[in-house]
Amino acid sequence: MVERVPATVTWGLFAAWVVHDAEELATMARWSRSARPRLERLFPPVPWERLEVSQAHVTVAIGLMGAVMAAASAEGARTGGRSPLFQAALAGFGAHGVVHLAQAALTRGYTPGVVTSPLVVIPFSVWAWRRLKAAGVPVDAGPPASLAAFPVLAAAVHGLAHALTGRGRTRIRRPGRA
Repeated sequence: MVERVPATVTWGLFAAWVVHDAEELATMARWSRSARPRLERLFPPVPWERLEVSQAHVTVAIGLMGAVMAAASAEGARTGGRSPLFQAALAGFGAHGVVHLAQAALTRGYTPGVVTSPLVVIPFSVWAWRRLKAAGVPVDAGPPASLAAFPVLAAAVHGLAHALTGRGRTRIRRPGRA
């Protein structure tokens, strides 16, 4: 028997993403500057100066990813969770949470998103998959293509944010200010 998938599963993905990315929005730009000396000592070959981002860059990148997540959630709601786009976004979101935990372990400290990953991202993802299965929705067990696509999507979002805001570290100048 196929049950109806509640909106808490489909639109819940977008809501969980908003909570998680609010943490990233509030911390990423400042963290990328303040953590850089420590990261340069831990991992000298990495070009950390290229990875430092401005608040404008972070805001645009999060807005772009938000559009993707909203579209995936809407498609999930429209199809009762059966959409490959929705399931790929859900898989990528859950994996993204695990990546945050690994990043924090590797860098031996806080990284943006690590607080909401074990509290929101991972629990929501596990719960949503369970609800889909309980509702009789065919799920793509371990969609490797969607997991491989996630870093590509993240790079594209950051690349577009870079193009829209200029060099990642530059600040947007306000009229009348130098």
